[in-house]
Amino acid sequence: MASFISETIPKFTAETLKFAAKQSEACRVIPVRLRRAIKKYIREQDVTDMRRNVLSLCRSFNDIKEANLLLPSSTSKELVEDPLKAMESSQRWKLSTSYRDVGLKYQEEQAVAYVAARMPAVYSALYRVLSEVRRRVPDFTPAKVLDFGAGTSSALWAMMEVWPGSVERINLVEPSQSMQRAGQSLFKDLKKLPLVQSYNSIQSLSKHINKSGRRHDLVIASYVLGEVPSLQDRITLVRQLWDLTDDILVLVEPGSPQGSNIISQMRSHILWMENRRTRKLQNAANKASTELVPLKTGAFVVAPCPHDGPCPLQNTNKYCHFVQRLQRTSSQRVYKRTKGPLRGYEDEKFSYVAFRRGTRPREPWPLDGMKFDTLKEMHAKRIPENYDIDVESQFESGEVQLLAESQLGSDEVQVDQSEEEEKQKDDRIKRKRYESDCSETEEETDNDNADEGIEEEEEESPSADLGSGWGRIIYMPLRRGKRVELDVCRSTNEEGTEGSFDRVVITKSKSPALHHQARRSLWGDLWPLRSGKNSKFYM
Repeated sequence: MASFISETIPKFTAETLKFAAKQSEACRVIPVRLRRAIKKYIREQDVTDMRRNVLSLCRSFNDIKEANLLLPSSTSKELVEDPLKAMESSQRWKLSTSYRDVGLKYQEEQAVAYVAARMPAVYSALYRVLSEVRRRVPDFTPAKVLDFGAGTSSALWAMMEVWPGSVERINLVEPSQSMQRAGQSLFKDLKKLPLVQSYNSIQSLSKHINKSGRRHDLVIASYVLGEVPSLQDRITLVRQLWDLTDDILVLVEPGSPQGSNIISQMRSHILWMENRRTRKLQNAANKASTELVPLKTGAFVVAPCPHDGPCPLQNTNKYCHFVQRLQRTSSQRVYKRTKGPLRGYEDEKFSYVAFRRGTRPREPWPLDGMKFDTLKEMHAKRIPENYDIDVESQFESGEVQLLAESQLGSDEVQVDQSEEEEKQKDDRIKRKRYESDCSETEEETDNDNADEGIEEEEEESPSADLGSGWGRIIYMPLRRGKRVELDVCRSTNEEGTEGSFDRVVITKSKSPALHHQARRSLWGDLWPLRSGKNSKFYM
């Protein structure tokens, strides 16, 4: 199979590889309409009280982290890898749990503090995750969405930016009435809003919706599982969410060791559960001498993992997480406390996983069939005659002087134009800053939805497929002179059933094209690989 794939026509070129591998965003700017909604919601709050409430909210989050650390690691491992053996009875998984029976209780003051201090960062992380889902699965356009633990509806704002106009109905599950009211106050003035229904629990959702309508194209649970200290309840909740998922399930948690551990546990459990279910269906089909197996049997990871095997970081001192930088809003700059001067940006660390029903597609690996010239070969292909031009032999002495003067004049014009372009660029950057936070008025209704329903104009370029030929860059690339070192999580086989965590070294002498791409890669981007024995760790 590997030899067959390597002989196929390459799908990518050196230029299109860069577009396909790019998944991260250097710095996210919060949309104007969301900043306006936040500013309008908190404009009557006292500054001193708000700072006190923000500090209290941060302490509550720290208390939850300490509670999660009390879970014994041995019990966690047994529950995730084989819950039927760890539990005395499997009836535990059929019980209905009420989300947030234990955990953080949001009061009115904490909900307002959350909107001012945390919502922009949560929105940025969700936008980053959902944008990758859109790029990796271009034919996926969710019409019916479930947001579990919706909070102040950060996911709704992100979805309206990622899939403008495609979402028809969204069900929000949020037990805190304060958070529900805050979210409704923020999006009540938006135009082209999908049908929004709020529920207090999954049980309430199931009660008001018939069985045929409970499946959702997209289910999101963001920054919620960490608020449930019990691992058993977390697994129960994720199983319930998976039953409500018709296509894609997205889980997002803070990018801490605890949050990454939660994502890793849920990833292992969902894959274990679906593999077990697939084996049962295949055995039943074999006994009945039929090949009728449901199309959406099984599950695989859309992102960030390029494989469905055990996480290669499990037995190491590292943990899988990513970073999204965002420009701080006016509320964050006012109400957040720091020891030193407050920067105009912050980095939101998060861990996530996106599942899809079905089996991972078998696709040719991106570098199969591609050949990159070495630096020596590129120099050898140069023709010196094309670069050496004898001007004096082609023109008379007077013409040479006129040509030099005209060239000097054109250089001066080019310098003036470049200086003017730089000045205009600086002006655009200055205007791009948060001037709208200071000059927004209620009468600007036309501009209030300026960026609503407008898709980003992107040139059509090949996107990274869901095959196992794309590795994931974990942590920032190390740029050392003419070499770049990448920590890549990758698949070790074409089926994507096993993975490894390796250091890939790219040198300019061996491959200037890949070296150029590696120097511009960021934490969270994809990295193209070769299949089978052709895979190299030193390029």
